[in-house]
Amino acid sequence: MGKNDKKGKGKGSRKSSPKAQAIPGAPAASGNAAAPATESRKYNFFVRTIWTFVMIAGFFITLASGHIWCVALVLLCQIAAFKECIALTSISGREKNLPLTKTLNWYFLVTTLYYLSGKHLFTIFHTVVFEYKPMAWLVVNHKFVCYCLYVLGFVMFVCSLRKGFLKFQFATLCATHMALLFIVFQGHLIIKNILNGLFWFLVPCGLVIVNDIFAYLCGITFGRTKLIEISPKKTLEGFLGAWFFTAVSSVIFTRLLLPYMYMTCPVQDVHTNFFSNITCELNPIFHPQIYRAPPIIFDKFGVSSITIKPVYFHALNLATFASLIAPFGGFFASGLKRTFKVKDFGHSIPGHGGITDRIDCQFLMGSFANLYYETFISEHRITVETVLSTILMNLDDKAIMELIATLIEVLAKQGVISAKQHKKIVQVLTEVLKTLAN
Repeated sequence: MGKNDKKGKGKGSRKSSPKAQAIPGAPAASGNAAAPATESRKYNFFVRTIWTFVMIAGFFITLASGHIWCVALVLLCQIAAFKECIALTSISGREKNLPLTKTLNWYFLVTTLYYLSGKHLFTIFHTVVFEYKPMAWLVVNHKFVCYCLYVLGFVMFVCSLRKGFLKFQFATLCATHMALLFIVFQGHLIIKNILNGLFWFLVPCGLVIVNDIFAYLCGITFGRTKLIEISPKKTLEGFLGAWFFTAVSSVIFTRLLLPYMYMTCPVQDVHTNFFSNITCELNPIFHPQIYRAPPIIFDKFGVSSITIKPVYFHALNLATFASLIAPFGGFFASGLKRTFKVKDFGHSIPGHGGITDRIDCQFLMGSFANLYYETFISEHRITVETVLSTILMNLDDKAIMELIATLIEVLAKQGVISAKQHKKIVQVLTEVLKTLAN
């Protein structure tokens, strides 16, 4: 018992040592641990805020710089988002034994970008492209060249198949094509929106951003009902509240942008910017139209008709999609991240995660905006630029000269060109045609 007592006393003496007796200091230690966490949150909030303003400033500088810079921005976002999604779905370490895996991912990306966006770029730069025969040949045979490139990639993939890695290789191929469909193809439609007029690019982007902000604000203010299982923080009240504020914002955005033809005119010259003097024949939706007012509501006020620009109605339709459907692009991205147990797609934007984390809803919104424009708004007008691009892409030199001769003949019959001028032009054209024939 004495030994045990001594041992007990010994243990007790250790427990009663100065270090052990510093129990009152324990809360201070936890407080010290909480302080760095608080400082970290403040730092992250500061970094996130700074980079938010950096992104906003960069976006508006790009808008003011011209259409071609907006196209470049979308292309860069496509490439960055594709890279992040492929990196997320790859299996760490396995691709090291398959050197062609990453190469084929980028090969299919370049091939798809060339197929989808190549023709638009050729149309924009047709004055330069057709000065060089090899580039002109690529334009004329664009679809055939793209098909050959894709088939070559397919052959390379089959040749790269290895036993023991087949499941991984086919899963990677499927993930690559899904990324091409959801990111690159829909990004291509956003580029078409830019060419149709910056209004159709800026308004959809702005509506998605506004909806995201107000969904958060309404959710933390009066959100109670969980909206979707995959995103527990999303609430039904925030979802519906954001719809109202997004609709109001669509009217405000439209009112602010309508005075600027730089925003409403389709692209005509890639060298123009916000400070260029741009004029064009506007789409009828940008002109005021008279609508008969519903008598049940407006008879009491003595109003029989309302004059309004139809673009406001179209903006409200875009706002509805941005509020009710586009957020599911974000929910899809959240599900993908939960599948692979990651918080963000990447770390390319400090405080925000990856590019995909910021634009996951924009692709779906951009594709809808393009389909909506082509279905309900586009007049499919024929312009000098579209005719010229069609001629250069589909006719050879001899056929172009024959077309010119026919047009000159028509102008001469209409009296636009005098008989003397017509005779001189015909002589020149005849000599050129003889040279081409030889």
